[in-house]
Formats: sequence, structure tokens, C-alpha cells
Amino acid sequence: MTDRPLRADARRNRARVLAAAEEAFAAEGATVPLDEIARRAGVGAGTVYRHFPTKEALFEAVILHRVQDLTEHARADAAAEEAGTAFFSFLRRLAETAAAKHDVTDALTGAGFDVTSVLAKAQADMRDALGALLDRAQRAGDVRDDIAIDDLMILLKGSLLALRGSDADDAARDRVYAVLADGLRTRP
Repeated sequence: MTDRPLRADARRNRARVLAAAEEAFAAEGATVPLDEIARRAGVGAGTVYRHFPTKEALFEAVILHRVQDLTEHARADAAAEEAGTAFFSFLRRLAETAAAKHDVTDALTGAGFDVTSVLAKAQADMRDALGALLDRAQRAGDVRDDIAIDDLMILLKGSLLALRGSDADDAARDRVYAVLADGLRTRP
């Protein structure tokens, strides 16, 4: 495979396959056939195999797409908004995304797919983008300056994993987010 950019139609087809795969994995688990994903995407099976030669490659792409999407949001927030607002808005988006989209991760993990090794590939970019948001919010005086990016990553991983493993409803998730955000804010 070359590093040439995909044609516009190929990019659209790839995006459709990823969306269909995410939906299918969430609804039916990791055993859904690639032919069914092609049908849901409205493309031929050959198109799916051209982009993703194995189901494992498709699993990896779905997980990476989620993390890359969040990373792009973090970068856009850092450039577009007031520092504190950008930081806390991104944390909220991260919590909501993790709560809403754990079904695919759970399905893949349940099927024996090593999600953590895939996430490790994208985690450095996410860490850098979140670190830039944190640094900017700290310089603006909106976030405590004694919080390092490693501290924040531990807090986020711990709280998001705990919420995923619980029966928490939206109100409980909101309270957990509020406590986390309050603990990060600069005190007058």
C-alpha cells in the first residue's frame, strides 16, 4: 500500500465503512461478518477488503478513528476558545464520548482483541493535544498549576474506567465530571 492520499470517493467509502463497522460492532459484537459491514455501508465487499484486509485491521481502524477524532477536537479547542473553556469543554466531550461509545470497545475486548495495544499507538498524540490544552489553561490561571499531564491522564483513565464498569446514569456521570472539574480548577 502506498502513502498517496485517497481519492475523494475512496475517502468517503472508507468513512462509510468505519461508521458502519462501529455501528455493527456495537450492535452485534465483534463476530459480525465483513460482508454485513459492507452491506450496511452501501459498498461492495471488495471495497471493505481494499481498505481493511482483515477484520483485525478494521477493529484497529475503528478504535484509532475514535481517538484521532477526540485528538482533533482537542487541537481545535486549543486554537478556537478561551483557555479554561476549551480545557473543560474538552474534558466534558471526552467523558461523554467514553460513556456513550464504550460498547464497541467492550465488544472488541470481549472477542479477545487487544484494545490497549491499539490505543497505545494513538495515545501519544492525545496526550500531546491534551497537554497543550492543560498548559494553556494553567497559563491563563484557570487550572491548578500543580497538575501535570501525567496526573491528568491518571485521573481521566481512572474515572472513565470506573464509570464504564458501573451502572451510573447521566446524572451520576455529571456529578463525577463536576467533582473532577472542581478539583482541577484554580482556587481563588
